[in-house]
Amino acid sequence: MAEQNIESTDTLQADAATDTVDLATDSGADGGEHLQAEIEKLQQELVEIKEQSLRVAAEAQNQRRRAERDVENAHKFALEKFAGALLVVADNLERSVDAADRSNETIKPLLDGVELTYKGLIDTLEKFQVAQLNPVGEPFDPQLHQAITMLDNPDTEPNTVLHVMQKGYTLNGRLLRPAMVVVSKGVAKKIDESA
Repeated sequence: MAEQNIESTDTLQADAATDTVDLATDSGADGGEHLQAEIEKLQQELVEIKEQSLRVAAEAQNQRRRAERDVENAHKFALEKFAGALLVVADNLERSVDAADRSNETIKPLLDGVELTYKGLIDTLEKFQVAQLNPVGEPFDPQLHQAITMLDNPDTEPNTVLHVMQKGYTLNGRLLRPAMVVVSKGVAKKIDESA
């Protein structure tokens, strides 16, 4: 009987151990699934955080580029208003040189001084990237020229600048003031009525 009790105790212990292993396996499977789900969730969050950080870095880089471009444009075009105001002075000096009577010897020294002043002003403007537009003989460009009138001229191609009424200017390649021009228009072809 003692043997039987030992056997039954062994059997009970073996059964308890089996039940414990089964419980551990069952809870391990549930725990494993739970851990796997948690890992997948954390991996998804990591992917989202990486994407978000890339977007933030790209936006910061774009803002830095915009700021650099704005600073560069501010440096390039800081003189725009000042240069625009000086164009009136250049126009007046040019008109005075064009209107002067070159045959009058008494005003020749004065005319030479005005011409030198005008040349010095234009050279100074060019030094600061203000370029003069004098498009005589060039094709009309509405981006750079303002047509005042059109004239028939059989000797030139249509839409060619014939005269410049007021020179235009650019600042670092950007239009400061368009040139006011007279443009040729196409000559109407004569119809041969005898045919």
